[in-house]
Amino acid sequence: MVRTFFVLFTLMKRVVVIGGGLAGLVSSILLVRKGISVILFEEKSYPLHRVCGEYISNEVIPFLKRNDLYPEKLEPISISRFHLTSPSGVSLNMPLDLGGFGLSRYAFDHWLYERALEAGVKFYQDRATHCVFDQDIFNIQTRSGQHLSADVVIGAFGKKSTLDKSLDRTFTYKRYPYIGVKYHARSHEADHDAIALHNFRDGYCGISRVEDGKFNICYLTARYNLRKHGSIPGMEEEVLFKNPHLKKIFETADFLFEKPEVINEISFFPKEPVHDHILMAGDSAGMIAPLCGNGMAIALHSAMMLSELIQLNIENGFDRQKLEESYQIAWNAAFRKRLQSARNMQHLFGAAYLTELAVLLNKAIPPLAAMLMKRTHGLAF
Repeated sequence: MVRTFFVLFTLMKRVVVIGGGLAGLVSSILLVRKGISVILFEEKSYPLHRVCGEYISNEVIPFLKRNDLYPEKLEPISISRFHLTSPSGVSLNMPLDLGGFGLSRYAFDHWLYERALEAGVKFYQDRATHCVFDQDIFNIQTRSGQHLSADVVIGAFGKKSTLDKSLDRTFTYKRYPYIGVKYHARSHEADHDAIALHNFRDGYCGISRVEDGKFNICYLTARYNLRKHGSIPGMEEEVLFKNPHLKKIFETADFLFEKPEVINEISFFPKEPVHDHILMAGDSAGMIAPLCGNGMAIALHSAMMLSELIQLNIENGFDRQKLEESYQIAWNAAFRKRLQSARNMQHLFGAAYLTELAVLLNKAIPPLAAMLMKRTHGLAF
């Protein structure tokens, strides 16, 4: 009876999750299911679109099914091939050893949001603007003027947030030259069973199928291209269309958004998984470059690791220092080399000559392509 009382007492710790993307939603669901009180802040209402490639490596399936979080009823699209093209149109096709599935964030995030509500997660539609750790407690302030406290805070607020600036994170002092642009479209020209990476000068465009016969078209490019050509359509015509594969897809596709989703100043600067005692997950912990294989899988994996460590730590009496150290070790062991490989590969893409050479080499030496694929993808977890 004493042990039962102790466990119930320790489980009364309050966790606040800031950000309602994949990492925030999944970590909150897993914690609440273990009896831990969770409040989640997400300023936007579900369902919503996010700038994201929307391809998920099959490495996540055992975890999702084990926790009854695999969205089978959304009919994810099976993806079994990788299609790579150079700016001039040289093409490489290869199988994906593990494979993956396509599913929009609009559908998947909303489905997880519903699972979180069922589990008992409390949602506040508000933006956390300040989070200060003082005397072993977090004091959180929101844009609407709310104030609340928490024992543990999970930062899952994505690539870049106003909260990053108030936390004085190093990367916020730098300017970054990249923008991300995303569409949904219907296309007869895009690959139906592949994740495609079409390169062009100063960038690359990922295309893969998602639910309901739609395709995700998401590209990264330098901001100066937009300044130079004056508009997104003008930039696409003058820059992206130099790749004949992209030209054909863009000119024949039926675009479904009134205007594209756009994110500015995307950073690939390394981040830390723990900052001012906040436990970071997903993009907040380490900027997940598009070439790391799969950011959605890493977000889900980090949520699993973090929620398990929090639960175990609380059940054993709650030692903040041990929790932070354990998470940093687990994060680095799982993702550091993978993210470093992606950052190194990032330099090859967007530079026209290097990209042409990389595609030709990988086409001529298939084991090289397989090795690079393996270095940027994880194992089933």
